[in-house]
Amino acid sequence: MISSTTNSKVKHLVALIHKPKARAEAQCFVAEGTRMFCEAPTDWMKEVYVSESFLRRCERNENAEIRCILNRYPYEVLTDTVFQKVSDTQTPQGVLCVLSMPQYKLTECVEKWTDDIKKAPLLVLLEDLQDPGNLGTILRTGEGAGVDGVIMTKQTADIFNPKVIRATMGSIYRIPFFIVDSLTETIVFLKKKGVAVYAAHLDNSVAYDEPDYTQPTAFLIGNEGSGLQRETAKCATQYIKIPMAGQVESLNAAMATTILVYEAARQKRKNI
Repeated sequence: MISSTTNSKVKHLVALIHKPKARAEAQCFVAEGTRMFCEAPTDWMKEVYVSESFLRRCERNENAEIRCILNRYPYEVLTDTVFQKVSDTQTPQGVLCVLSMPQYKLTECVEKWTDDIKKAPLLVLLEDLQDPGNLGTILRTGEGAGVDGVIMTKQTADIFNPKVIRATMGSIYRIPFFIVDSLTETIVFLKKKGVAVYAAHLDNSVAYDEPDYTQPTAFLIGNEGSGLQRETAKCATQYIKIPMAGQVESLNAAMATTILVYEAARQKRKNI
């Protein structure tokens, strides 16, 4: 049992949780909580840590299913005090795991999606989103709506930030995501592959429920404060907007994305 916060493994955990540079160097990230642990892909799993009280509850069969999953992996036990120190939550559940970062290849995935004549791909493109909660929620709602992948700029919030990981509620494990150097080049590539790119933008736009999203579709969402950069917006196939009543000017990025992807999902269901 590890009882000191100066332990090398504990220091490494703290670095992975709080420092993007440490995550990038190790190509690992931390997922905390019973759900995130239980749903984690086996081939991503590198290390597992539990608190002493969590282990006692498992041994009393209060968490028999979790105990069964826990027994698949070697694990380290931390005292409750040390676990509280490394946890990124106020009330830790007592289990966290270190996972390897998945590697997805955008070109291969897009070609696979666009070559499938039975299913038109649905993508979300994010330019410089800063709020971790927005990013995590977009992945979660994207999975619910049948989104095939999320593409984001390097300036977007770190997808491996613990706040993002928690907000995905496990969707991080199932939605392919891609971090690109140039969003404009990516949009050009998508359009060449037959994907229509719709930008959430007020200028010369049509209501979001007018276009046909049953064809290969991507929604382009901009920064929470400044929106899309002009050169990025110019690359879009068409501008769309969500009409607002009252004095509301706009919705936050996650809510707007949710409305758009579920409209696409609705059209696809209706078209079946």
